[in-house]
Amino acid sequence: MDDLLPDISDAHGDDVHWIPIQWQNFGGNAAFSGRVETLRCFEDNTKVRDILGKPGHGCVLVVDGHGNLNKALLGDQLAELAVKNGWEGVVVFGAVRDAGALSKMSLGVKALGVCPIKTEKRGAGDENVPLRIHDVLISPGDYVFADLNGVMVSQHPIEFGEHE
Repeated sequence: MDDLLPDISDAHGDDVHWIPIQWQNFGGNAAFSGRVETLRCFEDNTKVRDILGKPGHGCVLVVDGHGNLNKALLGDQLAELAVKNGWEGVVVFGAVRDAGALSKMSLGVKALGVCPIKTEKRGAGDENVPLRIHDVLISPGDYVFADLNGVMVSQHPIEFGEHE
């Protein structure tokens, strides 16, 4: 399962879209997948906490932090909440923190980089909205697939057995 994306790409071609970003892997699970929930926020992770505080069985939260690396949108406390509530992973188009702790958790975490600074808590952000990250549309209900090769998105679920 470590090299899932090349197999998915080969088997499903235009049905999947690669997000052309050199993501960094921070979670304990390098490969993960699930149904997408979305959030757009800027330097405020209040809604990240709200979403990860709900049951997320089989889901991946995709956070559009506008590519900003000035404040971390996910850290160890929110990642622990995600693990407790059954989330498969979190993809952050922005920064995370507590990288050492994240690497030991049973959670997939992809982000642009790290920042030790916490966010402000204003309650700002847009949940369950379409996101556009590097010209790739990511909508609530899509499916995300991630491994050490990057992150791909599909409008349809893909069973892992289909490409092995």
